[in-house]
Amino acid sequence: MSDFKRVAKFELVSKKNFLESCDKENVEEIYQSIKLPKRATSGSAGYDFFMPFDVTLLPGQTIKIPTGIRVYMEPNYVLKLYPRSGLGFKYRLQLNNTVGIIDSDYYYSDNEGHIFAKLTNDSNEDKVVSLKKGEAFMQGIFVEYGITLDDDTTEKRNGGFGSTTR
Repeated sequence: MSDFKRVAKFELVSKKNFLESCDKENVEEIYQSIKLPKRATSGSAGYDFFMPFDVTLLPGQTIKIPTGIRVYMEPNYVLKLYPRSGLGFKYRLQLNNTVGIIDSDYYYSDNEGHIFAKLTNDSNEDKVVSLKKGEAFMQGIFVEYGITLDDDTTEKRNGGFGSTTR
């Protein structure tokens, strides 16, 4: 048994939330087949996120992926999201914000903390990226963080992108 701290738990967002955020025809079937993130090996730092449906991206194309996933984390932890290294290396598949940051309080937002990924095929070699349903496309790593001695923030989050600057 490993001596790692257990600091988080992945969950599905509600069916209602996913149905409202996914514009695919077979959205109920997609929801039923969502796989929770998991590590590939006992030595893996990253938790693989899996495609909820098939996607083909031509060079320069972008897509927003509703993962159907939310994550509960202990305070003082953050989930950092990165493209799978092989996809970035082979195809220059990018997360549009370069590194996704999922804060622990995002879990309590009105959108249930639904994690989205915006992907771009940034190929400069005219490579087409095809990702199949169930294929790992992004990885998340939990990181502990600290705050400054004079921090006095008391604001509460409600929402995702840009919600803390409104």
